[in-house]
Amino acid sequence: MRTLKQLMDLQDRVALITGGAGHIGLVLGEGLAELGASIVVLDVDQAAAAMTASTIAENYNVKTHTLAVDLTDMAAVQSAPQKVVDEFGRLDILIHSAAYGGDTKFPGWAVPFQQQTTEAWDRALRVNLTSAFALSQAAQKPLMESGHGSIILLSSIYGLVGPDMSLYEGTTMNNPAGYGASKGGLLQLMRYLATVLAPQIRVNAISPGGVWRNQAEQFHARYRARTPLDRMATEEDLKGAAAYLASDLSNYVTGHNLVVDGGWTIW
Repeated sequence: MRTLKQLMDLQDRVALITGGAGHIGLVLGEGLAELGASIVVLDVDQAAAAMTASTIAENYNVKTHTLAVDLTDMAAVQSAPQKVVDEFGRLDILIHSAAYGGDTKFPGWAVPFQQQTTEAWDRALRVNLTSAFALSQAAQKPLMESGHGSIILLSSIYGLVGPDMSLYEGTTMNNPAGYGASKGGLLQLMRYLATVLAPQIRVNAISPGGVWRNQAEQFHARYRARTPLDRMATEEDLKGAAAYLASDLSNYVTGHNLVVDGGWTIW
C-alpha cells in the first residue's frame, strides 16, 4: 500500500495548464511543480507565459515549457497537446483554467444585460468552454497512454447557482450572462468526458468562489456577509484541490465537482 506522500508524488509527470500565466493558473502550476511535475504554461500572453515558466523552473527545480495560444483559434488549441508530447514525450495532466471573467475587458461583455452582445458571448464561450472540449479531444491519446491521465476543468460557483446582482449595486462591476452559462457548460462537459474517457482518464472540476482581487469595498462586504467562512477566496485556496485531483490521491474520483467557496453555495 502506498503512503500519502507516494500518492501525491508527481515526479516524471507533465501538466499542461491553460491560462497558466494568470492569477489562478500560476498558483496551480506552482502547486503541481512543488510535487515534482513538469509544467507547460499555455497563455495568450507569450511574455507573461515565459516569465511564469521561468519563475516556476527556478523556484521548484522542474522542467517547464511555454505555448503562446489564443484559445479562440481552434487549430492552435488542437495542436497544443501534441506539442507537449513533442517536448516531453508525454502528457499526464490537463488543467483548463483560462477564462473570460467578470473583469475581462472586451466590448459588450462585462456590461448591463441589455448591452451584452452576441459577439462577446461567442468569444467568451469559445475561450471558456469550446476550447476545453477541443483540448480534451486532442489530448485524449497521450492522456490515455499516461496511465495517470487527469483532466481538471475550472468552473465556478456561477456554474452552480445564479448571480445575486445586488452584490454589484453601486460598483462598476458586472456579471455577464455568458460567464455562468460557460461555467455551467463546463460542469456538464466534465460529466460527459468522465463517462466517455473512462477508465483510462479521470475528469473532474473545481468550482471556486469569488477570489479577492481588490474589489470595491461595497461588493467585498456583501460577499463576506453571504459566506460562512467570512472571506473571499485566495488563489492559494485552490492549490490543494488541484493537487488532489491531479495526483493519485484521487485515483478513484471522476465526474466530481470540488466546490471551494467558503460555504457560499450551501444556503
